[in-house]
Amino acid sequence: MKYLVTGAAGFIGAATCQKLLAANHTVVGIDNLNDYYDVNLKLARLAQFESHSDFTFIKMDISDRTAMSELFVAEQFDRVIHLAAQAGVRYSIENPDAYADSNLVGHLNVLEGCRHNRVQHLVYASSSSVYGLNEKTPFETTDSVDHPVSFYAATKKANELMAHSYSHLYNLPTTGLRFFTVYGPWGRPDMAPYIFTKKILAGDTIDINNNGDMWRDFTYIDDIVEGVVRAAEVVPQRDDAWRVETGSPASSSAPFKVYNIGHGSPINLMEFISSIESALGIEAKKNFREMQAGDVYKTYADTQDLFAATGYTPALGVEQGVKALIDWYKDFYKA
Repeated sequence: MKYLVTGAAGFIGAATCQKLLAANHTVVGIDNLNDYYDVNLKLARLAQFESHSDFTFIKMDISDRTAMSELFVAEQFDRVIHLAAQAGVRYSIENPDAYADSNLVGHLNVLEGCRHNRVQHLVYASSSSVYGLNEKTPFETTDSVDHPVSFYAATKKANELMAHSYSHLYNLPTTGLRFFTVYGPWGRPDMAPYIFTKKILAGDTIDINNNGDMWRDFTYIDDIVEGVVRAAEVVPQRDDAWRVETGSPASSSAPFKVYNIGHGSPINLMEFISSIESALGIEAKKNFREMQAGDVYKTYADTQDLFAATGYTPALGVEQGVKALIDWYKDFYKA
């Protein structure tokens, strides 16, 4: 199979490329290598496989309509795993234009490329943040996701709606994956596990939101990528018996699916911090503060639909996952 992976220099994107190459697929990876966080980390991720004969990297912005159209025509991909996006909940409050360009225009360009070039299956990144004001746990794909609490989350909900319209109009199989708090080696510097690790090692104080009373469905990167690749292999089919009145919003009469992808067992934030402290052998200096804008109290994934479709079961617990993160961090940064 020939895959396009967008966001190939990103945390999940680079790991997905590795997984696909290990399975002997041909991979074209694209990324705009923006400076939202350290570009050197992105380049180091790419360096892991840039010499692989079945991998090609192209620096490209998914919001560039002409370049994206030409790429799809030239390469004729079998499947697309679309992970490129402007990430971050809080940054979407500061710079919403970046999210409109990447997450909305960019997503449209991917859909158009798939539509016009007979791509067999588009898998794209949604987010657990779409659950917004929902307080019922675990989060199920049958729940309402009409009340996001950040513009980032709103763009991810929009991605699902846009994908459905293309599945319906053009019979394009699409699968959206709502990721739940991914962590591990090569992780994003703007996410809490990385921030906590860096600050604790430096002897700096870590900020703990909502006075530590928060829960996250922390999911190790290898488990996430296993689920992504498995989902890519299960192509949604039409279901003419499906009806809006009785069917799940995560399915359709069109070849369209949405799944949660997470560990399925939320961890208290203080417990997660304790795991980092234990792995480092250092007690953190802590500053407890109120809930921040755009935050949600608890994320908790019901992944039964994904398991039924793919057999996906996350394997790694927090203690092992945190140790792997710490070991990588110390080696990469010589800390």
